[in-house]
Amino acid sequence: MNEPAAQQTILIADHFIKNIEALRGILAPHYRILAVANGQEVLRIAGSSNPPDLILLGLLDSACNHHHTCGQLKQNPASRDIPVIFVTDPGAPGEEQAGLDLGAVDYITRPVSAPLVLARVRTHLAVYEHSRTLSRLVEQRTLELEKLRLVMIRRLGRAAEYKDTETGNHIIRMSHYSRLIAEAAGLDRHAVDILFNAAPAHDVGKIGIPDNIMLKSDKLAPEEWDIMTQHTTFGADIIGNHPDELMQAARTIALSHHERWDGSGYPQGLKGEQIPLIARIAAIADVFDALSSSRLHKHAWSVEESIRYIEQESGAHFDPGLLPAFRLALPAMLDIKDAYSDEFAMMIDVDLT
Repeated sequence: MNEPAAQQTILIADHFIKNIEALRGILAPHYRILAVANGQEVLRIAGSSNPPDLILLGLLDSACNHHHTCGQLKQNPASRDIPVIFVTDPGAPGEEQAGLDLGAVDYITRPVSAPLVLARVRTHLAVYEHSRTLSRLVEQRTLELEKLRLVMIRRLGRAAEYKDTETGNHIIRMSHYSRLIAEAAGLDRHAVDILFNAAPAHDVGKIGIPDNIMLKSDKLAPEEWDIMTQHTTFGADIIGNHPDELMQAARTIALSHHERWDGSGYPQGLKGEQIPLIARIAAIADVFDALSSSRLHKHAWSVEESIRYIEQESGAHFDPGLLPAFRLALPAMLDIKDAYSDEFAMMIDVDLT
């Protein structure tokens, strides 16, 4: 056998030592062998950080018999893919079918034949290794695509800066603020990560707003404001409709982060919990940063004034249920504000980590 096969581990499980020794004698020259006499040990080893590559499952004691053991193996995500071969006695009606129904890949009857045992073991090890290789390739490709989507979202956010008076550090601060509020609100780790990575694209639609409106220092006329509000729908159109969860979140935030809890926002006039939660969180993060930062048309408000505005607008502009999370997140948000100050504008690249 070649070296990779010699490194593979076979777990032999049988209540009778003679059955274990018969299989060990056939397989030991080619594989690393583990042997146990009860089902509890099978489950422990199979669920460990160093599981076997294949299990030969013979007769086990009644406390955790071979049928129960195989069923438990297949119910555990950590061990369900390990191939199991039942080793049965001749003349046991229905034993082979019972094993296959429980998820075993094959069966061998006693007295065992060395060539047959080796052939069956080699075949199922090869299939299992091929399956694991494909899974690793799929996982690697999935990670590559996730990284590509992250880069694209962040670059879209960066592109919007070229049509805006805000600095590049706004999207960094706003994304971190969104993350911190979401964590304080009790969102799970996955949801927090999705929000954090989607938030940079919240104003990507400003790419579609004419410069004479986008860069105007005076107050916008009503007709100009109507055009400005279209940046939400422009952003949704730019991101598009995709089945990918991150892209969906980015589109939702771009479209809905200017909706208001009382229904007076835009573009759809959504009210209360009609507004997606991630957009409600992004709205607080976006407004807090806009108020507490200098812009072409305004001076920065103090942190205290900005906090007071968020509190006063709770129930009108903002979801009142998120106010406790905002307060809880504030100390960390102020650390982010200092770390990504506009004094260092455009010096921080697109990586938000």
